[in-house]
This record gives sequence, C-alpha cells and structure tokens, in this order.
Amino acid sequence: MHRKVIYMLTIAVFFTATSELVIAGILNVLADQLHVSVALAGQLITVYSLAFAIGTPVIVSLTARMGRKKLLLLAMFVFIVGNLVSFVSSSFTLLIVSRMILGMSSGVLLVAAFSAAAKMVPPEKIGSTMGTIILGFSSAMILGVPIGIALTHIFSWQMIFLFLAAGSFIIMIGMMLMLPEIKGDAPVSFSRQFTILANPVILTALLLVLFREAGNSILFTYLSSFLDTILHRSASDIGIIMLSFGIAGAIGSRIGGSAVDKWGSVPVMVISMIFHVVTLLLLPLAIHLFPLAIALLSMWIISMFIMGPATQSYFIAKAPQSSNLIISLNISVTQIGLASGASVGGMAATLNSTVLYNPWVASVALLIAFLAAIVSFQKSKMTQAISVEKGYNL
Repeated sequence: MHRKVIYMLTIAVFFTATSELVIAGILNVLADQLHVSVALAGQLITVYSLAFAIGTPVIVSLTARMGRKKLLLLAMFVFIVGNLVSFVSSSFTLLIVSRMILGMSSGVLLVAAFSAAAKMVPPEKIGSTMGTIILGFSSAMILGVPIGIALTHIFSWQMIFLFLAAGSFIIMIGMMLMLPEIKGDAPVSFSRQFTILANPVILTALLLVLFREAGNSILFTYLSSFLDTILHRSASDIGIIMLSFGIAGAIGSRIGGSAVDKWGSVPVMVISMIFHVVTLLLLPLAIHLFPLAIALLSMWIISMFIMGPATQSYFIAKAPQSSNLIISLNISVTQIGLASGASVGGMAATLNSTVLYNPWVASVALLIAFLAAIVSFQKSKMTQAISVEKGYNL
C-alpha cells in the first residue's frame, strides 16, 4: 500500500515539476506571443522560484500541526487553482500572478510529500524513496515538457495548464482515497529556524544547494534557446532532445537513490559535483560536434538528478529531529538558487548577445558549490569526532 502511495506522490510531483520546467521548453514561444524579450520571459521562472522559496517555509511553519494528508490535499487544490489562472491568462502580468500561486503551492506539496514519504518507510529505505519521488522531476522532462511543447504547437501554451489542472484533479481524488493519515509536527518558530542555520554543517550545505541550483538554472532556463540558436535544432528536434534528457534524468534519479542507500550521500555528492563542473566547462568547446554536445548535456542532466536523493538524505541525516524544517529550507534555497540562476543567465545572455557562454558562467557557480560541499563535509567530520571524544570522556 505504501508503495502505491509513494508512486502517487511521485505523480503529484510530476505535475508540479512540469508547471515549473515547461516554461524553459516554450520560452521562445512565450516571449513572442506575450511580446516580451526572452530574458524577461525567463523571469517567469524567477517569480515562480521566489514565491516557492519565500512562501514555502512560512506556510510549512504555520501548518506544522496539520496532518500531512490534509496539507497535501490543500496544496494540490491551490495548485489546481493556479493552473486554471494560468489557463485564462492573456497578459504577462496575470501570468506572473499565476506563477506565484503555482510556486507557493508546489513548494508546500513537495515538502509535505517528502515528509510523508520519510515517515512511511524505514530509515534504510529513505534514499531510494527520495529517489522515487525525485523521479517526478525527471518524468516531467521525459513527458511533461515534451507534452507541453506539443500542446503549444498544436493548440496554445495555455492548454498546458488545463492539462495540468485536469491531471492534478485526478491525483487529488486519489489522495483522498488512498493516503493514510500521517500526523503533523510540533510548530517550528522562525527563531528556531535561525538556530538551525547557525549550524555550520547545515549552513554550508545550504550554500552548496544555493550555488548548485543557481549554476544549473543559468543553463537550464535557457536550454531551449541553447539548442535552438547554438546547436541549431528545430522545434521538433528540441522536443525529442528534451525527451532524451528526461530519460537521462530518470536514470540519474534511480542511480542516485540506490547509490545513497549503498554507499552513503557524501561519495555520491562528490562524484556528481565533479561531473557537473567538467561537463559544463567542456560544453562550449563541443558545439560543432553535435553528438558530443548532446552527450555532455546528458551527463550533466544525469549528474544533476543523481545528486537530488543524496542531498535530501544528507540533510535528513544531519538534522533528524528537524527533518521537515530542513527539507523546507533546502527546497526554499533550491528555488532561490533557481531564481538567481535564471536572472544571472538572462543577464549573461543579454550581455553577450548569446547563450553560448552560459555553461561557463554556470560552471563558476558550481565550483563555488563544490567548495561549500567540501567545507560542509569537513565540518561534519569535526562534529562527529568531537561527539565521539565526549562519549569516551564520559
């Protein structure tokens, strides 16, 4: 029964991830139809991410005592409303408002999904369970983004959000029928949040997340433009390529979850970060060799999704008594990183009049993320050594 519930939560994440990722796949179309620049259209991702980042920890804190089932249903209902607002949007301003609604509801749903899943499985299965839920993101790339691109070309971009609203309504009914009652937590004050941030292990790990997601967003937000203007692919080719990237992400999610359960989060995070940096450094040099460029992009996507389960497991292991809060902060920082990356990527594209150099800009952010990861791991080892020493003294 729990496995079915986990898969249902994964599908819910698929819809929320599609609402976020699909904008990158139709960015040029949106910019043209809404009569704005590509860089300005990219800020639809920024607004979504900021609403996600700011609204999620506030709402999660205020609804801490609420049962996870009730919270998931509420978040899904608001998400459906946000998609319907997007569907009727005829102006850039109204679409911005809908993105804010979608961002906040998606954030709360994701935190509640991770929290509920972690409480339904034994500790030794948390890594693979996180990997399964994160599979919703890669599935959004496999199916969601290509479906969104197809709906845009056959009908209009608004049809994407009608599709998401209808699918989410079905999942909401499934949640009503299948989700078990899972208790909430004691409310967490904002002062306690700042106390947790004072922990150097957690703080540096959050910096890792911030710069990693910013680096990924610098390229991913403008990936369709990169495929179009740099690799000279057609709209139909882009849809197929995004499908292949989604498959790569699905592979990464499964590898990441299993690898964490087998070897632990730290080795997986280190290997993933190395691949992140190397592939993006090489990408601008490979644009005249299309197979190599696609191979590098695929390796980048795989490493991105491998790291997802590892990061979630790392946070839960370092603060097991505050897992919900840490998950919330991690997801919020993720969205701040995505928003920052979208903005920096837009500035880089505007300054250079091309997105060719976005991978190099992204690699700088990822190098900073790697350094933050090393510091976090070292601080964690020091903390563990001190704890062991105190134990011996006792």
